[in-house]
Amino acid sequence: MFIPVWVLILAAVVALGWVWWSLRAAAGRNPLPFPDRGSRIFAAASAEGKDAVVALLARHGVEERFRMDTPGVLRSILWDGTIINVSTPEVIAQLNGASAAIGLVSADPERSAREAAVFLHERGFSARVVVGVEPGVPVAFVLTDALAGSAINFRRHVLRMPKPNPAPKAR
Repeated sequence: MFIPVWVLILAAVVALGWVWWSLRAAAGRNPLPFPDRGSRIFAAASAEGKDAVVALLARHGVEERFRMDTPGVLRSILWDGTIINVSTPEVIAQLNGASAAIGLVSADPERSAREAAVFLHERGFSARVVVGVEPGVPVAFVLTDALAGSAINFRRHVLRMPKPNPAPKAR
């Protein structure tokens, strides 16, 4: 039985690619943007504090994957989906002092935020939707007294978000 060389090479490339992806996924470093389960966002007190926390987490195996900085927020996105950020006082003021958040994925962030606000109202909590905190970044926040010092945010899938910058190599 004759098998063309190009078929063997293609099969080897596919097999090696699958093995590479499997090893990365098993190590918590899925190179693909799927699945996008949202994020957990923690606030640092300063840019230096953010850098120190990101470096500390890297020492324990949770490394920075991307940076997505805007004029209002410096943001480090880690391989496990955790986000460490530092926001300007203006951004924090727009969010009534909420500096941490639970990030959820939604095809329509503003609609999902409004539905979440209704859900929380029905359970006796106050809830207010805030949009446009970072121009050009499709995120809608729900500010609620169901959380202390935190918010819920809804954002589009990572593929529909503005392109982040690769994280710098570890020092």
